Amino acid sequence: MVIPVHDLNPARRTPWVLYALVVANVVVFLLTPGTAGSLTGNVPLAELCRLEAFLDRFAAVPQELVHHRMPRLVPTGETGVGPEGPGCVVRPPEYAKSPELSVLSAMFLHGGWLHLLGNMLFLWIFGNNVEDRTGHWRFALFYLVCGYVAAYAYSLTNAASAAPLIGASGAVAGVLGAYLVLYPRARVWVLVPFLVFLPLRLPAWVVLGSWFALQAVYSSGAGVAGAGTVAYLAHVAGFVAGVLLALPLRPGTVQPPEPPRAAFGRQARRTW
Repeated sequence: MVIPVHDLNPARRTPWVLYALVVANVVVFLLTPGTAGSLTGNVPLAELCRLEAFLDRFAAVPQELVHHRMPRLVPTGETGVGPEGPGCVVRPPEYAKSPELSVLSAMFLHGGWLHLLGNMLFLWIFGNNVEDRTGHWRFALFYLVCGYVAAYAYSLTNAASAAPLIGASGAVAGVLGAYLVLYPRARVWVLVPFLVFLPLRLPAWVVLGSWFALQAVYSSGAGVAGAGTVAYLAHVAGFVAGVLLALPLRPGTVQPPEPPRAAFGRQARRTW
């Protein structure tokens, strides 16, 4: 609906955990097989097979999280030719995978540049104030808890799915939920697509509340085609987790100062 650009909510301390999360997400993405092809959409078969093997090992899979068992056959990362032509070779897994730890690694995996940049943009704009309020180590724990809640909530409602679940969206959604609770009246500069991108300054409760409402609608399958490629329910669960975890911190939270209003006419004249 809108693209956030900047919030008028100064932080008192440097958000070191936020910086570390952004760097880690970017580095992991650059090391993920198929990264170069994700920009053009042209991924060679050999690179695609490596990517499938990589995701099968490090992504969270709902079927594995719920039933806690590995698939009988997994991609090896090699290519081969079968009865139906070239494809990816599969064999019984030669490694032991922990479904619980795969949730952690999946939080740093992304399916493309837009997926990565979208998550990092929201985390960058809203995460510094949440870290400022919670403290560094509590923010790191908060981020991980929201990511785990999001992954398990989605997996429990899609227990038969073998599709890999990747991305920081659930954890970032938790950050958005916390920001909404802690700083609902903070002003946020956003770009609204209406023929052109219109810059507007809106309260955080409007920006984040509308974002959550849209995710809730999409998670029900309404208003979007092909919703199966995006785990909207994970976004909703992460957001709700962030709201609940931030509620005890709301009393005593220092609100950002009201931005100055534009002055017109006689009010705009300088007085001495």
